[in-house]
Amino acid sequence: MDISVVVPLYNEAESLPELAAWIERVMTEHGYSYEVLFVNDGSTDGSWKVIEQLHAANACMKGVNFRRNYGKSPALNTGFARAQGDVVITMDADLQDSPDEIPELYRMIKEEGYDLVSGWKKKRYDPLSKTLPTKLFNATARCVSGIKNLHDFNCGLKAYRSEVVKHIEVYGDMHRYVPYLAKVAGFTRIGEKVVQHQARKYGSSKFGLDRFVNGYLDLLTLWFQAKFGVKPMHFFGLLGSLMFLIGFIAVIVVGALKLYNMYHNHPYTLVTNSPYFYLALTAMILGTQLFLTGFLGELITRHAPDRNHYEISSELM
Repeated sequence: MDISVVVPLYNEAESLPELAAWIERVMTEHGYSYEVLFVNDGSTDGSWKVIEQLHAANACMKGVNFRRNYGKSPALNTGFARAQGDVVITMDADLQDSPDEIPELYRMIKEEGYDLVSGWKKKRYDPLSKTLPTKLFNATARCVSGIKNLHDFNCGLKAYRSEVVKHIEVYGDMHRYVPYLAKVAGFTRIGEKVVQHQARKYGSSKFGLDRFVNGYLDLLTLWFQAKFGVKPMHFFGLLGSLMFLIGFIAVIVVGALKLYNMYHNHPYTLVTNSPYFYLALTAMILGTQLFLTGFLGELITRHAPDRNHYEISSELM
């Protein structure tokens, strides 16, 4: 099979027939063998009934129905697990992503050898309250992930080699960082294509401003896991050792100053009356706790079942 189109959706019953017809027309015109996987994320507006009707009319239209709303990342992960095409394309169900982009995305994967191609909605039809935070968000994501050539991490329209989606796990709200997940998994040929962004035709957006706050927290989580996930002592141990050393030196300095003043008959106070003593003691305690956190992290990772799991692209024996 040439292409699998994965469409996560929540309460998009009105747009599904038009989207399905649009995808079918593009696939037929270019002679692709294909499947469309609609992942219904607990919709309450009759979206699943529409998907059943689409499947009855065209067996290429397939569906997965969640009992309740889990989120976009679980929907994508479920679709990825079931996709059978050589190239997997994701798009939103709100008609803001154009299926006419599919042939060029497919060509870039198959002919130019990209592992992943992300869409870039260069011209957006969103209010300023969404576009400005999005620009800041993408700039931060580029800096942290090191993927400098992507302008729009959160674009739902992306294309992947099948191998990529089978080797990454999208969970929580990590759908915003699928290119970063792919990079961490060893798929570094990541490209970008300017795509057409269309104004929403039906319904309203399902995402609020809280996604930007959650997005930064998820980005920090990914960065830490990628850098220190299998070696937590390198982070906590180093930070704890430095903090303990600073506190220990500070205690010595406080004690030495008292002894110096005593020896030269200068006025002096008890060490325990000095605020610096308590700051130094706090630093030593925190340093010890951070070091033990790293040590416990090492014990946990040492007994993790996948501690020696490595992605191997090819092998000669």
